[in-house]
Amino acid sequence: MTPALLQRLLAAREAKRPVALLTRLPDGAQLLFPEDATPPALAAEAEAALRDDASRSVTVDGTAWFIAVENPPLRLIVVGAVHIAQALVPMALPLGFAVTVVDPRRSFATEERMGDRVAISTDWPDEAMAALAPDARTAVVTLTHDPKLDDPALEVALRSPAFYIGSLGSRRTHAKRVARLTEAGLTEAEIARIHAPVGLDIGAVTAPEIAVSILAQIVAARRGGPKKKAEP
Repeated sequence: MTPALLQRLLAAREAKRPVALLTRLPDGAQLLFPEDATPPALAAEAEAALRDDASRSVTVDGTAWFIAVENPPLRLIVVGAVHIAQALVPMALPLGFAVTVVDPRRSFATEERMGDRVAISTDWPDEAMAALAPDARTAVVTLTHDPKLDDPALEVALRSPAFYIGSLGSRRTHAKRVARLTEAGLTEAEIARIHAPVGLDIGAVTAPEIAVSILAQIVAARRGGPKKKAEP
């Protein structure tokens, strides 16, 4: 790898940009996808590898290449250390998500409630979200049902490249949320990114069931599967 290419790779890591290092095996020539011009068939293979989060060897037009995936870590930011969060957090960890729970209510946001494998922020949600800087490998879920906490987090998340944004609440609650976010200056396209009511429609009732429906929808959003929203 040339020094210039190494610097570009390190810069992508620092900026948390998903990239793939493409190495042509016969002669060692390298490209950084998607920054460098890449033949369409090889670009399609690189996109698939990034989407699957899996490095692989491929043969394109009779030439062998190795695709080394350089994805940022998967993250899940949960706003609201509530009962659903208590069920959601331990389920998300085995899926490879680094989890942060945001809740300024210190009696809720505790290690005893959330576990010792999760980061906890007691900053106000907009400040916490700005510091966490959601990227294209980040899912954001707001669960407090309190506009004073959920809305500031959503305002930051909706202006970020987060791949999933979900918010707890009924359709009526969401209609009121849409009105508030519109008044706050969010565009219709930005607000449309919210999955609300949150979760796939599996008839979930209990906190663990709702957590399962949320994680299923997050996985679907990441993998390109169905995105149907659950009923309230």
